[in-house]
Amino acid sequence: MLLLPAHRLVVTKLTVPIVSFLIVSALAQTAHALDSDRDQPVNLEADHATYNQQTGVTVYSGNVIITQGTIRIQADNVVANLDANRSIKDVTATGKPAKFQQKISPDKGIAYGEGDQVFYDAALSQITLTGHAKINQDGSSFNGNTLRYGMKQGDIEGSGNKQQRVQMIIPPNSSRVNSTAKLK
Repeated sequence: MLLLPAHRLVVTKLTVPIVSFLIVSALAQTAHALDSDRDQPVNLEADHATYNQQTGVTVYSGNVIITQGTIRIQADNVVANLDANRSIKDVTATGKPAKFQQKISPDKGIAYGEGDQVFYDAALSQITLTGHAKINQDGSSFNGNTLRYGMKQGDIEGSGNKQQRVQMIIPPNSSRVNSTAKLK
């Protein structure tokens, strides 16, 4: 590793897996993700990565792709802030768009989300997508300027603006559709 002023480290092949493991592990542990995701290796690809030991800030830039099991984050840039215990405080992914996907449980499909910015708050276990935000899962779709997804509760809150109103499309319940068809 190369030591730079103010304890800034250029991340090498040895440090990248450690820091990326912290990022993806924090996301996998707080979400209702597949248990098997935690047991999968973390893979990180980026054109450049830096870690500032003094501030706990890690920056990945240039076609960033982070995967672990069914979890995938793709963005132009990713900034992760660590707390004093070296745990993830928050992660911000930016791009045109920044994307994430994850299989929440074996009985549900993969959840896809994207926005100009994807912000993960570890304390709140919440993902906030901003700018052309979209979330799709199992036929349901949510669009708006800002979408907040509560990872523990599974709730979604949307906000719009003059250019983009909130839009939700929820398909009919398949069991209700099947029971209605039987009545005819």
